[in-house]
Amino acid sequence: MAIALRKPDEIAKLKKAGEIVGLTLEYLQNIVKPGMTLKEIDTLGEAFVRKHGAVPSFKGLYGFTGSVCTSLNEVCIHGVPDDSVIQEGDILGLDIGTKLDGYFGDAAITMGVGKISEQDEALIACSKNALYTAIEAIKPGMRFKELTKILENSITDAGFFPLRDYCGHGIGTKPHDEPNIPNYLEGKTNQGPKIKNGMVFCLEPMVCQKSGTPLLLEDKWSVVSDDRLKTSHYEHQVAVVDGKAIILTQAPASV
Repeated sequence: MAIALRKPDEIAKLKKAGEIVGLTLEYLQNIVKPGMTLKEIDTLGEAFVRKHGAVPSFKGLYGFTGSVCTSLNEVCIHGVPDDSVIQEGDILGLDIGTKLDGYFGDAAITMGVGKISEQDEALIACSKNALYTAIEAIKPGMRFKELTKILENSITDAGFFPLRDYCGHGIGTKPHDEPNIPNYLEGKTNQGPKIKNGMVFCLEPMVCQKSGTPLLLEDKWSVVSDDRLKTSHYEHQVAVVDGKAIILTQAPASV
């Protein structure tokens, strides 16, 4: 399947959807505190998205019941909002999707709840640094596999492991589209499609401590590492414009 090349007006629409994601993540990061349940966080996130004119695109997607993926501690991705109560020292992944005027936004953060351990701080920093290192490296003509190798190196050089079997992805008028962008290399960097101006995609390093082998929990959504240790996840949606990547899922400076 061909990777879509978006026109400037389409990228503008994707940016509007993406900015609402960024605003919602910023809002939740500022209000989440010990004693809240994952369901409460999900309800607040959904209300905020709708207040800004978008639809929470994860709700009902493939049967997912929440609007925000709330991935607590050892859950790396796709955490289902439930009655779990967050506590001081926890780390929490928040992954949010929006749909606005037929175009999708998608991004994620992992945050500490109150004071967290140095190891957890390093774990979160790894996924965040891997994401921004890869974004800075993007340029037309490089292959997606080269980008994957940058993500993998950033994770392993920090002493961690990328979660396997899950990946970043294209995005546009569908929430998930071509290409798939793993955080670990299979094959060679000189294989596969090249990045071009107009492409829009999500990078999302998913970081584990001792093993990248995934396990799916009984809810059939939550993904953990088989080491059962805490994990982290960061994601941004980017567009390649005039030879470089611009982040579409940042909160605007003023609203």
